[in-house]
Amino acid sequence: MSKGPSVLFESSYLRNQYVQENRSLVEICLMHPLDVVKTRFQIQRCTTDPNSYKSLGDSFRMIFRTEGLFGFYKGILPPILAETPKRAVKFFTFEQYKKLLGYVSLSPALTFAVAGLGSGLTEAIVVNPFEVVKVGLQANRNRFTEDPTLEFLRKFGIGLLSGTIASVINIPFDVAKSRIQGPQPVPGEIKYKTCFKTMATVYQEEGILALYKGLLPKIMRLGPGGAVMLLVYEYTYSWLQENW
Repeated sequence: MSKGPSVLFESSYLRNQYVQENRSLVEICLMHPLDVVKTRFQIQRCTTDPNSYKSLGDSFRMIFRTEGLFGFYKGILPPILAETPKRAVKFFTFEQYKKLLGYVSLSPALTFAVAGLGSGLTEAIVVNPFEVVKVGLQANRNRFTEDPTLEFLRKFGIGLLSGTIASVINIPFDVAKSRIQGPQPVPGEIKYKTCFKTMATVYQEEGILALYKGLLPKIMRLGPGGAVMLLVYEYTYSWLQENW
């Protein structure tokens, strides 16, 4: 049996989104050292300071010598955490602005331009707090040498926050999965078929909060779970570095 147009479209959309997300994350990881160097140059006020960077090569040498390899990845967590919400906000607000502009007699090209401008401004407002945190971390020239207890709590907090944010972003998809896999409302009639159509149906019939059912237990499981995974990874990696 051939797949319907909506299923094929959704499958193509999901593949495209998956590729876009992975591409963005890889780009962040590869290009972040240049972003750190860029930030250091931008906040540098006096070139006569002996600790100031003279050139691109000099900045790379000084950061590596004084802060180690991880100095190039200071502040990488905020852009990684912001990537998915940023994309979601941009696409969602773009569609909403288009709908609002539909009530005004504008040409399609102008409608798209204004909607794009509005979504870009909204995205900037949402992402700005992450950027502030990122720049603050990148500006710090100290090595990652902290009190062991504070370092443990810092890593646990980062893992807990990451797991919580991931749960909030992921829960609508989890609800859709449960509706599709679970018993249908009317026996013999398949109401929930595809992911995004299921989410739209739940939203229309039960409201936005229905897409967040089960959020608390999911956070209670994945929040601490993310913290534990990060801690196990960090300390295992450190142990292997020291002993192998």
